[in-house]
Amino acid sequence: MGAGRLLVLCLALCVAAAAAQRPNRRPRAVSVGALFTYESTIGRAARLAIELAVDDVNADRTVLAGTTLNLISQDTNCSGFLGTIEALQLMEKNVVAVIGPQSSGIGHVISHVVNELHVPLLSFAATDPTLSASEYPYFLRSTISDYFQMHAVASIIDYFQWKEVTAIFVDDDYGRGGVSVLGDALGAKRARISHKAAIPPNSDTDLINDVLFRANMMESRVFVVHVNPDAGMRIFAIANKLQMMGTGYVWIVTDWLAAVLDSSGPGDPKAMSYIQGLIVLRQHTPDSDAKRKFVAKWNNAANNRSIASGMNSYGFYAYDSVWVVARAINEYLNSGQQITFSADPRLHNSNGSSLRLSKLKIFDGGDQLLQQLLLTNMTGLTGLVQFNADRNLVRPAYDILNVGGTGSRLIGYWSNYSGLSVSAPEILYRKPPNTSTSAQQLHSVVWPGDTTTKPRGWVFPNNGQPLRVGVPNKPSFRELVSVGKGPDNVTGYSVDIFNAAIKLLPYPVPCQFITIGDGSKNPNYDDIISRIATNALDAAVGDFAIVRNRTKIAEFTQPYIEAGLVIVAPVRKANSNAWAFFKPFTLEMWCVTGTLFIFVGVVVWILEHRTNEEFRGSPRRQILTIFWFSFSTMFFAHRENTVSALGRFVLIIWLFVVLIINSSYTASLTSILTVQQLATGITGLDNLVASALPIGYPAGKFVRNYLIDELNIPESRLVPLSTVEEYANALNRGPKDGGVAAVVDEMPCVEIFLSTHCNFRIVGQEFTKEGWGFVCSASDESLCIYSYTFEKERIISALFFPFF
Repeated sequence: MGAGRLLVLCLALCVAAAAAQRPNRRPRAVSVGALFTYESTIGRAARLAIELAVDDVNADRTVLAGTTLNLISQDTNCSGFLGTIEALQLMEKNVVAVIGPQSSGIGHVISHVVNELHVPLLSFAATDPTLSASEYPYFLRSTISDYFQMHAVASIIDYFQWKEVTAIFVDDDYGRGGVSVLGDALGAKRARISHKAAIPPNSDTDLINDVLFRANMMESRVFVVHVNPDAGMRIFAIANKLQMMGTGYVWIVTDWLAAVLDSSGPGDPKAMSYIQGLIVLRQHTPDSDAKRKFVAKWNNAANNRSIASGMNSYGFYAYDSVWVVARAINEYLNSGQQITFSADPRLHNSNGSSLRLSKLKIFDGGDQLLQQLLLTNMTGLTGLVQFNADRNLVRPAYDILNVGGTGSRLIGYWSNYSGLSVSAPEILYRKPPNTSTSAQQLHSVVWPGDTTTKPRGWVFPNNGQPLRVGVPNKPSFRELVSVGKGPDNVTGYSVDIFNAAIKLLPYPVPCQFITIGDGSKNPNYDDIISRIATNALDAAVGDFAIVRNRTKIAEFTQPYIEAGLVIVAPVRKANSNAWAFFKPFTLEMWCVTGTLFIFVGVVVWILEHRTNEEFRGSPRRQILTIFWFSFSTMFFAHRENTVSALGRFVLIIWLFVVLIINSSYTASLTSILTVQQLATGITGLDNLVASALPIGYPAGKFVRNYLIDELNIPESRLVPLSTVEEYANALNRGPKDGGVAAVVDEMPCVEIFLSTHCNFRIVGQEFTKEGWGFVCSASDESLCIYSYTFEKERIISALFFPFF
């Protein structure tokens, strides 16, 4: 009996020893927390999706075999304070991971808690880009960061070539973080946010109305709306009352509206009428059998539970988040790790306090579980679930929707792989990336107001300060600049060029023309430019030549026309009569020419009459032959043949001389009969400078300084002229009658003058190579920046590009 008991005791000790040497057993249950707002657009879809995911995990024998995944949910009630309390209560229940929170604001607060307790936080809806891994190492985002969504918005804005947008956003971490990234993304595409319309959380209708009213006062008509889904629809109802949903407006809405539309099903016709023509983004989830089966399963469960709302993309990410956590826990347990918690020595109960901080335990395996989460590589309902070095999903992509009728239609996609396209991202992933401008494309859009014409994107603002543009009011050359009754009635070639350039800008530039001068004489152009340098004017439009001394105090556009200096002189037309054919040669020339004809005839007769029968005969006949032969060579009509070699040689030389005489005579006679002759003898610049004759110049322009400083012409020789009539009168009178010998002016002005005064012409060549341009202040340092603001200097700088 004693021996039997001893044997049983030995066997028991052996079994205990063997049990001590075996690895620890897997826990029967593992608790995972979930934080979100139950009664919200995202929360209603995510709550059921998370519960279905937990059921699917527990039913799958390949994951957590022998261990039940226990879900503990807490309702954050759309409150940062309550959400924080709920999170602390959740941490008391020894959860190894938390799925959520839904709110980015709560995510910032809770991340500090999980960092202390080493509990990984996996959020399916907190998209604020400032929730970074460097600050919150235990925060992991299982949805797409707004960093990528804002780059998608910037790509859409760049695709339609808008340069200014108004950002309407909720004034919290979620809204501010997204708009901050949007500003950077637009800046990279040479665009910008011109106005930020921040809406405080939980704002009432009157406050939203005020924010939208101020936004509508701005120049931009491109609005980017980044708010929370549960209150966002009120914005469009109020905007509709403010008549901001009609033709000319552009509304680009982030993925919150897609979540609302997907959750609502067939929408209220009145509510849908407010959002016609909007462009909406939605997280792209590729179509698959698993996705379709899950949607059917979710709909059946929702019907059984009397859930009125529908499924949205955040529900898919919530479902995948449960599987990511389950697989990570499975790998963690498979590696032999145990789930244990230890007290934080820095957390203890305070005397007299009801806070039980000592119940908050540190998860000992938090670091190892976090690493397993980061190693996730699975295909879920949302596609490939894998994290890059920045802890973002590796393939962020968005559907781009256009709201119309009772729903929306797909007009394209955006991905960080290939930008905008009409092909699904999963197709493009199999091809080399192509983000070039030519590869970006979308289907046609129906804009607000039921139009397919792309809105301009801006209007003249109600509060913008107009650009003060100086215009010379002068009596001459009104074809270039003409001032009518009032400063608004300014016309002319230069003004038309300026207005055409303004219209090419992708943003509004209101202008106020300010006339300078009384219209009876030319104003001084250098004084006008000096007003710009002293900030009395913002710009100047007219026939302003771009010359060296002016560029020292002001900036000029690229020249819109060449305008070098030329000389205009009077001409006289020779009187033609019946004896005009004698004028090409002088009397001496006629005598010499006649003598040569007779002399050549005699020489040829001497060389030919002895052997040539045609030069023989009676003396009278031989004399007639000499005269006939010599003068007939003028028209190459001689009939006598030359037989001697010497005679032929003389004849050849003579015929060449006759050809020259004929050509000179013809040219001179043509010139006398058709070409005007200079009345003053001025033939060019050198002749003009060397003479002592008076010279006319346009009053108020740079020509006077050029003639004095560059050509060293005495000022006493210069005569200022203000009108076209003064030009003509001074040239017609000439130097002897108190007029001028020539006028020096710019080519465009001279061409206008000559179009109505045919008794003058340009002499010599154009001797300078200036051009006309528009003028602005040289103190503006942003001339090379294409962006624009209604601060004066930046308005001016936006105009400075080559026009034509």
